[in-house]
Amino acid sequence: MTLNEQIITIGVAILAVQISRILPFLLFPADRPIPPYIRYLGKVLPAAMFGMLVVYCYKNIDLSTSYLGAPDFIAGAVVLGLHFWKKNMFLSMSAGTGLYMFLVQVIFTH
Repeated sequence: MTLNEQIITIGVAILAVQISRILPFLLFPADRPIPPYIRYLGKVLPAAMFGMLVVYCYKNIDLSTSYLGAPDFIAGAVVLGLHFWKKNMFLSMSAGTGLYMFLVQVIFTH
């Protein structure tokens, strides 16, 4: 990529981020109530997003290997346990990710 292409790419990325941050305030100003369908989406989309994330994380587990997906399931159980215990999404996700990385790189090496 040339220098001009890199500058254009960075500029487009900056513009896209700024538009995505400003657009909700333009579409839904503070002096008007939020439409019911937007409130509905705010309630259901987080759970749907995490459901898709779970499917994505477990979709490629190969149960024919000797580990039977053990690192995936151990890390997933830690994420669930920490989240139900501490109610902190950042803590549970980062601890689960760190544990998974440790398991696949140190414990369950092929």
